[in-house]
Amino acid sequence: MVDAEDRDSGSGSGSNNNTGCSDPPGTRFEAKQAAPSGLGLPKLHTVMCKGLSSLPSTCLEKAKGMRIKLSHLAEMHQKHKVQDGRTFQNLEILLSSKSGLQAFYSFLRLEFSEENLEFWLACEDYRVSPSHLLKTKASSIYSQFINPDAPQEVNLDSETHEALLSVMDSPCADTFHKAQQRIFSLMSKDSFPRFLRSHQCMEVIKAF
Repeated sequence: MVDAEDRDSGSGSGSNNNTGCSDPPGTRFEAKQAAPSGLGLPKLHTVMCKGLSSLPSTCLEKAKGMRIKLSHLAEMHQKHKVQDGRTFQNLEILLSSKSGLQAFYSFLRLEFSEENLEFWLACEDYRVSPSHLLKTKASSIYSQFINPDAPQEVNLDSETHEALLSVMDSPCADTFHKAQQRIFSLMSKDSFPRFLRSHQCMEVIKAF
């Protein structure tokens, strides 16, 4: 007759024979808990790839186009920044910069010679005006800046005065070219060097 201890011992031996060895306590439970985290990353990667591939081609094209536009804007910003950094090399580059033009005009007003820049700008506008407006604009420029009684008379020699007066009845796109060049040269040699040492110029530099 087998007592209870022998039965318990026999059942235990039978269990060991079936499995080969007994698992440490909690091992099977921990393995089951660890499995999902190990399998989650590949599944997540697969889901993300499927999600991207399922996007409409138009969305992908728009995203690509936006990236190209942003890259182009960044290049243009850098280009203008470099150009602005060169504004002080000569007057021509300065006047092509909006901030430089404004600073130079403010400086000329302090020197009571802003009429030179205003005349130069009026000539720039005149050059690109439609032909049917040339006579009206030419008369306005002459009255404002060239006539001896002009409120903002610019410093031109008598020869240039007479040449302009003789063509006021039939002006062309180049009517004020010579006078404009003379005033530009005057600003470049006289006002511009002083501007480079002015407070206005320093303020523009700080903005870069």
